Amino acid sequence: MKKGKFISIEGGEGAGKTTQVKLLAGSLTAAGYEVLLTREPGGTAIGEKIREILLDPNHTKLDLRGELLLYLASRSQLVSEVIRPALESGKVVISDRFHHSTLAYQGGARSLDLALVRRMNNFATGGLLPDITFLLDLPPLEGHKRKGPGSEIDRMEGQGIEFHEKVRQAFLSLAEEEPARIVVLDARKPAQEIALLIKERVLTLL
Repeated sequence: MKKGKFISIEGGEGAGKTTQVKLLAGSLTAAGYEVLLTREPGGTAIGEKIREILLDPNHTKLDLRGELLLYLASRSQLVSEVIRPALESGKVVISDRFHHSTLAYQGGARSLDLALVRRMNNFATGGLLPDITFLLDLPPLEGHKRKGPGSEIDRMEGQGIEFHEKVRQAFLSLAEEEPARIVVLDARKPAQEIALLIKERVLTLL
């Protein structure tokens, strides 16, 4: 059986990741592909419990190393329980965030040792990497405006504009390091225009 393909969609808060994941899934399903959607943190019963801890705005005392370990624990469970089996069965897996988020948020914005974060992620995933990653690039202030007044803000969203600017720059640095894997897209463009660009690139990959 032909092995499936693994696609991740990355970006800062409000960049439209979830929208693009759903649009891509719809396009691929219509084209006859078996598609599995997942998200990080989460995607499994255990991962969703970890997600609650990580995103709860009341958890202001969460240690930075503990935060990293929780993200990696969620990812490890997701890879072993969901992603690898789906890929082995020939499905196209689309994930709303994957390891580049950890490199950008915990390695970049949190200033944890990036080489160590990479090694720990490699351990958590057993070396699994996406076949292609789409980075939706958006200035943090614009992402914040997209949330709108009165919207609930989770623990990571509430870290402040300076933090999220560091995240953005870390993502862009990763894209410079991995131009063959990471496709940078301007998230200020209309959603359907972005979706078409992603669809064309993915169909070429498939």
